[in-house]
Amino acid sequence: MKLYSLPVLLALLAMSTATLAQSGSTPLIESATIDVPGHGPMIYTISVPRNLRDGEPRPLVLALHPGGGSRGGPFLYQIVEPALRDWGAIVVAPDSPNRRWSVPSAEESVLFLLDDVLERYEIDRDRILVTGFSMGGAGTWFMATHHPERFSGAIPIASAPRDNPLDRIGSMPVHVIHSRDDELVPIGPARAAADTLAERGHPTEFTELSGISHYSMGSYIRPLKQAGDWMQQQWDNR
Repeated sequence: MKLYSLPVLLALLAMSTATLAQSGSTPLIESATIDVPGHGPMIYTISVPRNLRDGEPRPLVLALHPGGGSRGGPFLYQIVEPALRDWGAIVVAPDSPNRRWSVPSAEESVLFLLDDVLERYEIDRDRILVTGFSMGGAGTWFMATHHPERFSGAIPIASAPRDNPLDRIGSMPVHVIHSRDDELVPIGPARAAADTLAERGHPTEFTELSGISHYSMGSYIRPLKQAGDWMQQQWDNR
């Protein structure tokens, strides 16, 4: 799957505005900036369904991009939005101010952004997902364990749980996605974390992929869609 920079993506989006307007299933995606007290401006990308109606709360997805110079826009546009489009969710993908989501500047900026989105849109507070890839997957583990009261589910992808306290996740469902052929992040720690949660009776699923490189991010769209379907089932069965 070919990956584009955010400026190119926004240009392509602008050129196809007429086509997009004819499709009710295609959301409006735009880049914006929020001024975070104590940390300054943070760029983010937000995907909003075109058919929003008052009195119809929507799920919210926090999408945390990987490292290596990546930004939230391409990750949202190329991976998360196509995988979870059927949700009709609002998806927000911030640009990390540094190379880790767990440092205070990133953590506090993300939480401030979430509060802003929750204030501006009607959100189903029982369907708030955090997901991310690689560095963003590590950020997903961090957010799920340090701020479990803010999320209803977590889908960490191609990442290690590191030293995050799994016992603080609470009752939120967790679906882990990892490739056994990931050459950058070994599968062992992710599998061990999923096994630990499952042994404790936690609602947990582990999707093990094969033949998928860490750098083939486009290959994770279908697994993320399937994980999203599983997550919706967990929420429906509560």
